[in-house]
Amino acid sequence: MPQLGLGVWQAGNGQDLDRAVKTALETGYRLFDTASFYQNEDGVGKAIAESGIDRSSVFITTKVWNDEQGYQETKTAIQRSMDALRTDYIDLYLIHWPVRDKYKDTWRAMEECYQKGWLRAIGLSNFLQHHIEDLLPHCSIKPMVNQLEHHPLLVQKDLQLFCQQNQIQFEAWRPLMGGSLLSELELLQELAQKYQKTSAQILLRWNIQNNIVTIPKSITPQRIKDNYNIWDFALEEADMLAIDALDQGRRLGPDPDTFV
Repeated sequence: MPQLGLGVWQAGNGQDLDRAVKTALETGYRLFDTASFYQNEDGVGKAIAESGIDRSSVFITTKVWNDEQGYQETKTAIQRSMDALRTDYIDLYLIHWPVRDKYKDTWRAMEECYQKGWLRAIGLSNFLQHHIEDLLPHCSIKPMVNQLEHHPLLVQKDLQLFCQQNQIQFEAWRPLMGGSLLSELELLQELAQKYQKTSAQILLRWNIQNNIVTIPKSITPQRIKDNYNIWDFALEEADMLAIDALDQGRRLGPDPDTFV
C-alpha cells in the first residue's frame, strides 16, 4: 500500500475528477481513495482505465456505506463497486463507519469476498478502539487498516498505539484539516519557512515519518503536484514532537460514536 494517495471526497464525478486523477497518476500517485457514498467510483475507474497505466500498478480503496451494511447487502455493494471501478478486484475495502448491530455481519461478508480474491485487503474506517475491540473476537481475518480523521488538532496517540500493537495500519483522512486551519497554526508557518516547504507539505511529511498512510484531497493540479513533493526532506525529531503537541482532541468531522 503506498504511503501517500489522493482522496476524492467532494471531487464530483466529471471533468474536475478526471483531471485530478490523471494529474495524480502523471505525478506519481498510485493510491486512490474513494467510496460508494462519494458517487464517483465510476469516474475514478474511468480515469485510471484511460491513463494507460497497468491496473496492477494502482492501489484502489473504496468503502461500504452505512445503508449498504449487513451480510448480503455488503456482498452486493462490493460487486457494485467493482463494476463501477471497472475492475475485478479491489485493493482495499473498508467499512466506512461503525454501524451498530451491522458491522460484524458486514465484516463476515468482507472476509468471504477476501477469500474469493475480490478484495486484496480489508479494513475499517472511523473505528475507535472500543469498536475494534468489539469486532476482533468475531474476526477470522483481522482488520488490516483503520482510516481515521487525523491531523495536528486530533492526533489520537493512544489509538495509533493500539492499532500498531494489533498490526493495523493507521491511515489519515482530512490530514490537512480541510486547508482552512493551516494558516492559523503559527508553528506550521515557522516550519514551512525553516524547511522551505508549504505548511501542507510539512503536515504530509509528519504523517509519513509517523508511518501513517495519508490521502490529502484536491482537484487543483498544482496542489496535487505540490502535495506529492515531500520526498526530498525530513523533519527533525524536535519538530515532529512540536507538531504532536498541537493536539487538542478536536474533531473537524463527525464523531464515530454519535454519527451512526
